Amino acid sequence: MTSFWPIYKREMFAFFVTPLAWVLIVVFLFTQGMHFYLLVDQFAHNAAELGGDETPLSAFFGNTVLLYMVLFVLVPPMTMRLFAEERRSGTIESLMTAPVSSAAVVLAKYAAALTTYVAMWLPTVLYLVILRRADPDGQLDWRAAASAYLGVLLVGAGYLAVGLCASALTRSQFLAMLFTALVLLTLFILGVGEFVTSDGTLLHDLCAHVSVWAHMNDFASGLVDSRHLVFYGTMIALPLFVATRAVDAWRWG
Repeated sequence: MTSFWPIYKREMFAFFVTPLAWVLIVVFLFTQGMHFYLLVDQFAHNAAELGGDETPLSAFFGNTVLLYMVLFVLVPPMTMRLFAEERRSGTIESLMTAPVSSAAVVLAKYAAALTTYVAMWLPTVLYLVILRRADPDGQLDWRAAASAYLGVLLVGAGYLAVGLCASALTRSQFLAMLFTALVLLTLFILGVGEFVTSDGTLLHDLCAHVSVWAHMNDFASGLVDSRHLVFYGTMIALPLFVATRAVDAWRWG
């Protein structure tokens, strides 16, 4: 895996020299900033009407669709170029003839995308500082905050793996972006089915198992369920395995 770091650094450089990267970062931080401001303002003026168990932290991470809509918009453009652009332009040929393993190529590209995703979320830690200072009792559930960020990391890691796999299976960035968006939207719609299906049915259990909304509600409440960890571990490992096999297929014809 000595070839991992050169490819990783190459991908990080390639991402941050494009205008698309900075546009995505600015849009993401602006959207999350407005989201946080509106939630805090709502809690400040309507605290009596809101549920006693709900906090700005749980509302920001678990009880709003805006978080997931941002990921739908963010992840497909981030991952569409990872393999598709190199296949279209022909630069993938030099990479495939180099003494690097297919697994190293896939993992390096994935790690670069995940690092960028984490970097986008890092400034939002300031929101915790603001909540800590604004609370007259100085009380903030740091365990719930850490759990919520773990959930955000796992959801993003799973979505990025799906996007990388889509990029590895096509030469078209547009098709990779479209396929990723469709898969993520399908998962979200299945998750919403948890709220419209009858309890105790197989369909309800399936919808609850894939519901990112239910997962993030648990994470934002400080609950780390092993079932969620297994689900996102599978969601990361399976697309990366398929992408590695796709890269092997190009290499060996």
